[in-house]
Amino acid sequence: MSAIITAKDLVKKYGDLTAVDGISFEIGEGECFGFLGPNGAGQTSTVKMIHCVSPVTSGSLTVAGLPAHIDNRVLKKMTGVIPQEITLDNDLTVYENLIVFSKFFDIPRREAKVRIADHIKFVELEAKRNSRISQLSTGMKRRLLIARALLNNPRLIIADEPTTGLDPQARHLIWQRLRQLKAQGVTLILTTQYMEEAQQLCDRIVIMYQGKILKEGLPSRLIEDEIGREVAEIRIPAEEDAKLIAQLEGFSSGHERVGDTLFFYCKDGHNLRHKLVELDLPNTVHRPATLEDVFLKLTGRSLIE
Repeated sequence: MSAIITAKDLVKKYGDLTAVDGISFEIGEGECFGFLGPNGAGQTSTVKMIHCVSPVTSGSLTVAGLPAHIDNRVLKKMTGVIPQEITLDNDLTVYENLIVFSKFFDIPRREAKVRIADHIKFVELEAKRNSRISQLSTGMKRRLLIARALLNNPRLIIADEPTTGLDPQARHLIWQRLRQLKAQGVTLILTTQYMEEAQQLCDRIVIMYQGKILKEGLPSRLIEDEIGREVAEIRIPAEEDAKLIAQLEGFSSGHERVGDTLFFYCKDGHNLRHKLVELDLPNTVHRPATLEDVFLKLTGRSLIE
């Protein structure tokens, strides 16, 4: 897989604040690559540099072999952006919003009509073609943002938290559409606060914290390496920790206390499950390990403002 995006020692500063602190990564053409991190970790600043709306402070960043800078219209023309904010004109219809946007890319009107019809169908908004934006649900608006991002036939799509605030049905529909685009050879860059979303969509991810990359890899591999396969959550008073840890010695690969819960991680949960049944502990949850466990272990579980 050839790299479509390459960053080396990439830095982004806002005055005295270093938002991105010397990171390096490559994104292969046709893959879905996720940037994860708590608020302020630097993932949004990184993505803004990739789609040429924020200048690079230092280091190098190339997209399709071209330097990424705010004046590079060639890169902007080959990129589609699904923004986190709903940036649609409420006074226009679905169709009119797309016609106006097509003019930004100098798409001939006849060609624009064909593309708009195709993309409205792709996001299942045919029945809302002539509805004003104010008449759409949040899920419909987000699907329309996907259609709009496709108008210029992009080689690269940046999806900035594309399912924020959506119900499960709408979220899964958008996941399906993004997977279809990837299957067509489009490169996807995803930022998200939903760990399940990253597991569903991403081939590889990076987890960022305080402007640096903590870990990079396949979601499944990161889960296996950092957590194991299974997690036991046991809510017990802290003064009982030592006794329970001793009882479960050899049955887990690690543990940590967070608030009122003691977490045990294990590579193979078969023996741990039997031991938990034997101990008959109340308030116990035994479940598969997830990417969220990795995220919280690496970035901390306390609220970051």
